[in-house]
Amino acid sequence: VCIVAKAHLWQVTDIIRADPEENLEMIRDSVSYLTSLGRKVMVDLEHFFDGHKFDAGYALDCCRAAVDAGAEVLVMCDTNGGSMPWEVEEITRGAMEEFGGKVTLGMHAHNDCGLAVANSLTAAKAGVGLIQGTINGIGERTGNADLCSIVPSLALHVDSKMNCNEHLSEITSLSRFLDETLNRPPNRGAPYVGASAFAHKGGLHVAALERSPDSYQHIDPTKVGNQLRVLISELSGRQNILGKIKKLDLDIGDDAVVAERALVILDRVKKLESMGYTFEGADASVELMILHSTKGYCPPFRVLDYTAQVFDTNVDSASRVMALMENGQHSNDNGDRLGFSRNMARATVKVRLLDDPNHSSEEFLDRLEVSEGDGPVDALATALKKALSPSHPCLENLRLMDYKVRILDPESATRAATRVMIEFKDDETNEKWSTVSVDRNIISASLNALVDGFEYALKDVAATCELDFE
Repeated sequence: VCIVAKAHLWQVTDIIRADPEENLEMIRDSVSYLTSLGRKVMVDLEHFFDGHKFDAGYALDCCRAAVDAGAEVLVMCDTNGGSMPWEVEEITRGAMEEFGGKVTLGMHAHNDCGLAVANSLTAAKAGVGLIQGTINGIGERTGNADLCSIVPSLALHVDSKMNCNEHLSEITSLSRFLDETLNRPPNRGAPYVGASAFAHKGGLHVAALERSPDSYQHIDPTKVGNQLRVLISELSGRQNILGKIKKLDLDIGDDAVVAERALVILDRVKKLESMGYTFEGADASVELMILHSTKGYCPPFRVLDYTAQVFDTNVDSASRVMALMENGQHSNDNGDRLGFSRNMARATVKVRLLDDPNHSSEEFLDRLEVSEGDGPVDALATALKKALSPSHPCLENLRLMDYKVRILDPESATRAATRVMIEFKDDETNEKWSTVSVDRNIISASLNALVDGFEYALKDVAATCELDFE
């Protein structure tokens, strides 16, 4: 059982307004009662570090009260997150000298100064045997100590003997599972588990990585279930493109041909980025660009034409919604909020694809599908999926995870160029990928990103041929 006790004299007298001795008695009585029931008791000493700096004697008296009553674990809490690592080390070593042989000491850090991980590792170095934290550092205010940084650091850099070491390769998956469960975007820059944790952009870095992965990485990313990524951008070197080509294992030709092709692709990237594209978070679009430049690659389908319609009777939504809410009519019988109508968009998509998905025949099939959705992009995505799924059933596992829109030149007002980035996921393989497109027509930008995403899902089954879709 874990209980919380105040270990800061000012917090006792001014916040909970108790007598200092009464607080010590509450600690003794609570721990004694729980141990009498046969429970192992862990005491979280709230505000311990601040309390130690305010009145070290009283903070340690709180520890003694818990230990004398039978507590097995004392957790020292940096509740306000304002302690520095050197303070944590000094105070922890003092506590270890007095209580280290009697109980297990633990650390509980908050991230208000961005030091929760550092303070936790410092406490471990000073001798604590338990660290409290949360997956991805989720917690009040600026968060708690991030176990996704602490555990790999202890396992790989401190060589701590933890029971979870053998499962360390699952920590990236755990981190992303929690984010998905909470419906929050993952922190791409998170140490160890973030999508950018082992991402490399500078040509010099990538050239060095080709010679030795250790040149710009502190660990092998596979040890934490992550992977090395080479980012492509206008500032990238040819080596980044070569790395991508090597990863795709494409039969482009000898080294001279591959180098020439890499320069052509890099030139395309620079031109597209000058238009507003960004490929740092859209690896799938880069891979498709490389595939399309490869002789013999056959796109699995082509969109011949499309239409998107939006129809609505609600032309004053803010006033209408507020009026309905004030009248107590803000939802219908299905629980849907009125003023946010469903199925108010309709899209048609006509595609051309091989009639035989196994590519044993070169007969083409044109298929037209119509779908409704919660907006034009939703309707287009559904119609495209309906058109392709009969020939490619694997697309039934495809799911759109995120849809991001950014206005590139707001001074152009309604004529502004729009960048659309879409993230996809294959529910069967758990693979994720992102695509990007730019257009002054947001619907066109969205459809182009959708098409790239669907094509990427089918890249492994695309015909290796030289067919003309025209």
